[in-house]
Amino acid sequence: MKKIVNWIIRLVPVVIMLQTLYFKFSAAPESVYIFSKIGMEPYGRIGIGILELVASILILIPRTTVYGAVLGLGLMLGAIKFHVTELGIDVQHDGGKLFYLAVTVAVFCTLLIILYRKQILSIFSKNKMAVTR
Repeated sequence: MKKIVNWIIRLVPVVIMLQTLYFKFSAAPESVYIFSKIGMEPYGRIGIGILELVASILILIPRTTVYGAVLGLGLMLGAIKFHVTELGIDVQHDGGKLFYLAVTVAVFCTLLIILYRKQILSIFSKNKMAVTR
């Protein structure tokens, strides 16, 4: 049961991030509008799409889950910031869907960071050992 819950926690942000890639990479009008409004069209749209793809792949690989979660959380905090400051919660009458999806991904990435915190801590312990030798 623990493995199933773990996979669900990993798949929720991955599915959300991957399904948005079609809109980013196909230059869907909504995506172009959003990135134009924040002054990041087209390079930001494509670059963030690539970073979301990388985050999704990293989350799916157990050894790199925490790194994908950190990247995903950073990306979603940026999205949330733009929604709150420039775009608004309701973008082009979507009822806040994109905002709430970003919040959902941020929450699940935070859960993954907590669950996989030992992976982050192991980096520091390995580096500390290398420095002391």
